[in-house]
Amino acid sequence: MPISLADRVNSISPSQTIAMNEGARRLASEGKDVIDLTLGEPDFPTPEPILEAAIKALREGHTRYTSVAGIPELREAICAKLRRENGLEYSPEAIVVSCGAKQSLSLLIQALVGPGDEVVIPAPCWVSYVDMVKLAEGRPVVLPTLAEKGYRLQAEALEAAIGPRTKALILCSPSNPTGAVYSREELAALVEVLDRHPQVFLISDEVYERIDFSGQGASPASFPSLAGRCAVVNGVSKAYAMTGFRLGYLAADPRLASACAKLQGQSTTCAAGVSQRAALAALGSDPRLVADMVAAYARRRDLVVSRLEALPGLRVFRPEGAFYAFPEVRGLAAWKAAPEGRRSAAISSLLLEKALVATVPGSAFGDDSGLRLSFATSEARLEAALDRISRVLA
Repeated sequence: MPISLADRVNSISPSQTIAMNEGARRLASEGKDVIDLTLGEPDFPTPEPILEAAIKALREGHTRYTSVAGIPELREAICAKLRRENGLEYSPEAIVVSCGAKQSLSLLIQALVGPGDEVVIPAPCWVSYVDMVKLAEGRPVVLPTLAEKGYRLQAEALEAAIGPRTKALILCSPSNPTGAVYSREELAALVEVLDRHPQVFLISDEVYERIDFSGQGASPASFPSLAGRCAVVNGVSKAYAMTGFRLGYLAADPRLASACAKLQGQSTTCAAGVSQRAALAALGSDPRLVADMVAAYARRRDLVVSRLEALPGLRVFRPEGAFYAFPEVRGLAAWKAAPEGRRSAAISSLLLEKALVATVPGSAFGDDSGLRLSFATSEARLEAALDRISRVLA
């Protein structure tokens, strides 16, 4: 019997990040030594105090449903974190705890975007933004950014992109995939544009906030003129090496937060109780747990950038945060010879086949000129991967 799928399924694309990761796993299952630089997942173990809190939660019976928006203690801790680290004032009623920052983003887009509404997304951008907007029956307006401008959206480009159907702007700082970080001054220029268009909401993806090598990062929610029309998304996956705990959160106007909780109540109900207790421990943990990991990422960043800069045909933007490099590869002969729209995929396929190094093509992020390499792996593995890449590209 034929199955007729809904149009919404056909309107979105599979994640190329996951596809490349699965390709790497397939080769590894054949006994090949594949170095996987695809996933945005810390290679560090979850810190011991957080694991102990999770074990304690299990033993104490925190294995049942919680309130949809999250346990009160965690929502209070999130408010305290936002106040202490970001200078943001939110009440617990403004917080919704979800099954990862990804779900928090999805809830916000579902709550805000309707059929035909436009959402401005600077590219290169995380792979899921565009498809989340499509699932909400909105229209993604993807704006290219340039390496020479630090892969940051410029005020004049934002102004030109805003139209009568523009509903929201999504910003990610530090950025996945480029590692770009918006300074307060750069955000101020964008906020000035948004002040002229009060109908445009801002969704600020700050899940890499703690992995900031520049020290210049700021939250757009700290600008008074955006009060009530800026939502912050964050989580514990990246900073605390807790990807498998699936725990994120959003902070927004209480009316919007209530709408997001309403949607969540009809989907996942709530985040896992054990994960919430672990996140509570993470937010109250010694800052050195994160600082040590960030210092390691900075060393890896320097290693990867220096090695990539030595390769002919590549142009390298120095990441200011997160744990990704996004070199431009359009100077390579293989890139120029590939079909338009498939050029970065051709380079990724070449590296996987000939170097046994898995990367993600820039086309997955809306920019076919580059590749994303995750440096959330050991320096030894990174050195080995770069040795292989050097031999193949030579």
